Amino acid sequence: MFKSFILLIFLITSFPIFAQDYKIIADEKNGEALILGYCPASIIIDSLFKDTWTTEYNNYQPDYETLDSLEGKLEDVNIKIVFRSTCSDSREQLPRFFKLLKELNYDISSITLIGVNREKQGLSNEIEGLEIELVPTIILYKDGSEIGRIVETPAESLEKDLLRIIERHF
Repeated sequence: MFKSFILLIFLITSFPIFAQDYKIIADEKNGEALILGYCPASIIIDSLFKDTWTTEYNNYQPDYETLDSLEGKLEDVNIKIVFRSTCSDSREQLPRFFKLLKELNYDISSITLIGVNREKQGLSNEIEGLEIELVPTIILYKDGSEIGRIVETPAESLEKDLLRIIERHF
């Protein structure tokens, strides 16, 4: 019990302040839960999307050879993800991406997650200037500058696309 309490405190305090600026509403088309705004990873992993998340996460088999090539190369890379919680591509790619990051010991709580609706709008202007056309869009930054993105679905695989982006900047 005490360990669970400590873990809960750690998780709550490790999210950036803005990470709690989200709202869950009903999707206008299908009535499913739609997350808008900046949100913590726990919201998309928790019971709202647990079945989809767990299935994709558990069934995804990473390419460990490619992951070995990525080892230690994400330390100075910041990640921003724009997604729609009712989007099948977001529900497929995010659990897979998070599994890769977990395998690479990347701090998931440092990811900026922005939920949008079908019109690619969040609660306010969270995606202004990001040029989002499709979701999910995974944007990688190094030293404050964008170094690459994976849009909707990977060109080859999440691991290989990620490695291709990282290798151009190391």
